[in-house]
Amino acid sequence: MDELLRYRSQFPILETTTYMISHSLGAMPRKVYERLHDYAETWATRGIRAWAEGWWSMPVTTGNYLASLIGADPGQVVMHQNVSISVSLILSSFEYKAPRNRIVYVDVEFPTVIYVVEAQGKRGADVVCIPSKDGLEVPVDALIDAIDERTLIVPISYVFFRNSAKLDVERVVRRAHEKGAYVLLDVYQAAGVVPIDVKKWDIDFLVGGSVKWLCGGPGAGYLYVKPSLYSLMEPGVTGWMAHEHPFAFETGPIKRAQDSTRFLHGSPQIPVLYAAEAGYEMINEIGVSSIREKSVRQTEMIFDLCERRGFKTQTPRSSDQRGGTVVIDVPNGDAVVKELTAREILADYRPGAGIRVSPHFYTKDHEIEQTIAEIDDILKTKAYEKHLQQRGSAY
Repeated sequence: MDELLRYRSQFPILETTTYMISHSLGAMPRKVYERLHDYAETWATRGIRAWAEGWWSMPVTTGNYLASLIGADPGQVVMHQNVSISVSLILSSFEYKAPRNRIVYVDVEFPTVIYVVEAQGKRGADVVCIPSKDGLEVPVDALIDAIDERTLIVPISYVFFRNSAKLDVERVVRRAHEKGAYVLLDVYQAAGVVPIDVKKWDIDFLVGGSVKWLCGGPGAGYLYVKPSLYSLMEPGVTGWMAHEHPFAFETGPIKRAQDSTRFLHGSPQIPVLYAAEAGYEMINEIGVSSIREKSVRQTEMIFDLCERRGFKTQTPRSSDQRGGTVVIDVPNGDAVVKELTAREILADYRPGAGIRVSPHFYTKDHEIEQTIAEIDDILKTKAYEKHLQQRGSAY
């Protein structure tokens, strides 16, 4: 018996929809209704007093839910709007002066990271992009070779968005630290489905968001910084909440907080944090190890079902080298996804990769069988043809 299916009733959309898209937007927990009501009720009844009664501290108290999921201590994770802000904040902390002014990244990173990294070139960074052979395979060996004494920081994903390839994190960290460089690890496609341990891996900086496997909804990103680096980091992206005494309302240069709040900026997005906690609580309750065990089993099912039908897959077959998604490469994949949506099966398509299919802890085995069978039917009957005039990804 699948013990994790007892959580299905907590997700309203599962009553009507086969949800295979948790890599993009995790299903909303029913408790979000309650949490948003709590927010509205607090605002309505406590008014401005709500700030001092918990709102101001939410970037840290909400972050504590994430700390337990990534192997950090309470108080070491702070909340932000998204990964774009978190990466910008970290990269703005450095002065890019030769000889150690190099940022090394791979071209299969999510575009937002690439854009932020490339922008540092205007600030003196020597930006080095390591190309993939096919736009999918992570060029790890070439990356390792490129990290040298000139390298300042290596931004890298743990699980890559396009094909769900999983990185050997410790290998990259070991090389970077040997050469005196930092590692900024993006765990967006891993957190909530693959175990993470910032202490064991000796991670310098970690960023992620809540939209996907954490079922935390949009607008809640997070940032971890190794505590021993706090005093060295002076972000250019900052704000009054990063001040040691924000309510002193001091003018002049900022006097930064000595703890993780030095990596905050402006006032926090309170309703978003209320909503996100519902997903975080559930993931913590279940445990990522249990989620991972089920994910490995069900993604293996997808591989087997695709193999029987002759579908090409773009995700590494070894469970040690993949995240929670299997990417299926079939003709007219974007149109196939639109027909799947019309049949109340949610997946998505990425150019150059294929259809991304992702079971989660709330997924039934028969839903996996149904999804692959429907893809097969859509291809055989050419039901996708009605969508060919609307090419491209919908989400």
